[in-house]
Amino acid sequence: MPDPYSLRVNGVDCEVADSDIAESLLFVLRERLGLTGTKNACTEGECSSCAVLIDGVLTCSCLVLSATATGQEITTVEGLGDGRDGLSVVQEAFVDEGAVQCGFCTPGLIVAVHDLLEANADPSDGDVREALSGNLCRCTGYGRILAAVNTAAEAKRGQQ
Repeated sequence: MPDPYSLRVNGVDCEVADSDIAESLLFVLRERLGLTGTKNACTEGECSSCAVLIDGVLTCSCLVLSATATGQEITTVEGLGDGRDGLSVVQEAFVDEGAVQCGFCTPGLIVAVHDLLEANADPSDGDVREALSGNLCRCTGYGRILAAVNTAAEAKRGQQ
């Protein structure tokens, strides 16, 4: 059996025991730690449904070996909430604008939008499209998603 290790996820140190050395961060988050907000879709880094922040860098968790993330701060979609009903400004905007369809791509999109707005509180349409270009959604034409980004950006600017 491999030695247990600790991951810092959403500000909490989490012990990972009985983990195979080849398990992805995505698998460990979902199956070992019970954080199922991060979704498992392509497992090839092509859809961004599994996007998380590792030390503030947007990352596809399916491409990271879990044990290599020790000593780093991992933030999942569950770790972003802080506003109304525990939701972040971005999460609220997705709900308010109807940008959630089946919901499978939503966590990755929310993490990506959070990342974008942390770097640029007033993104152009081109900035938004570039930031979300790796996120695949099969349910929408992205119109409501783009509206949600604009709503979240307005709300974040209002907080400053």
